[in-house]
Amino acid sequence: MILDPKDREDIRSGLKVSIVLKKDQRSGKRTQGVVKDILTSSPSHPHGIKVRLVSGDVGRVQEIL
Repeated sequence: MILDPKDREDIRSGLKVSIVLKKDQRSGKRTQGVVKDILTSSPSHPHGIKVRLVSGDVGRVQEIL
């Protein structure tokens, strides 16, 4: 089963993911971390589900590691 970073049901606390922070959207630089909270309320989002990492960083999931 392939997990989709654009589907909310595939994202859960404790998953290791790579996200793009708001400030890095132009460059596409990714930040890796562990999901603490899911911030997107809709079931899916075309640019990735927005999450807060354990580190406190907030961004959209690009890849589930």
